[in-house]
Amino acid sequence: MILYLHGYSRAVAKIDPTGKLPPYRQVADIIAGRIRAGELPPGSRIPTESELIAEFEIARSTARRAVSWLRDQGMIETVPTRGSYVL
Repeated sequence: MILYLHGYSRAVAKIDPTGKLPPYRQVADIIAGRIRAGELPPGSRIPTESELIAEFEIARSTARRAVSWLRDQGMIETVPTRGSYVL
């Protein structure tokens, strides 16, 4: 589900914790959509685990799984102590 909130420059996405897809996949799909839409162009840093936790109200393990899934799909690379970047 995507909610449009007044005053935000982009849609604020919410996950459905009881949905068919697990929460980590919902978060990964949202970030992947931002990559495909060009909102996160190649070379840009994706949100940190802490930013994902705050934005989606998820556990750290869920944020880590979402980032790991994106990495496994070849969409991002993670540089230790630097962050994860769009390929």
